[in-house]
This record gives sequence, structure tokens and C-alpha cells, in this order.
Amino acid sequence: MTNPTTLRSPETQAILNALQTAVTKCLDKKKKLGQYAVIWQDGRPVKIGGDAEAHESAPGASTPR
Repeated sequence: MTNPTTLRSPETQAILNALQTAVTKCLDKKKKLGQYAVIWQDGRPVKIGGDAEAHESAPGASTPR
């Protein structure tokens, strides 16, 4: 099997780097503000950090499927 990282063009790698930097900055900002973030983990969306627990138990909050 071929390693996907060896098939990336310089432009594709630059785009990936920019996206990773933007997401890292956004998650860091949310953490500093005490906000939660939704990430994909183990095949499903998961709320992490900040006030995630408060939103899970809030009336009208959606329940995991």
C-alpha cells in the first residue's frame, strides 16, 4: 500500500498545513475562552473542553444517537 503523504503535491501540502494551523488556533482560542468544541472521535462527534458538560445536560440538548 502506498503512503498518502508521499503523493501530496507541494500545493496540497501547503493547503493541509494552513488548515491544520487554522484549526489549532481555533481550538486554542475556544479553550482559552472556556468554550467547548465538537470533534470526531471513535466514529462519532464528541463535545470536548470548556462547558461541554453543561450543554449535554441542558434542556433541549440533543442526545447521541
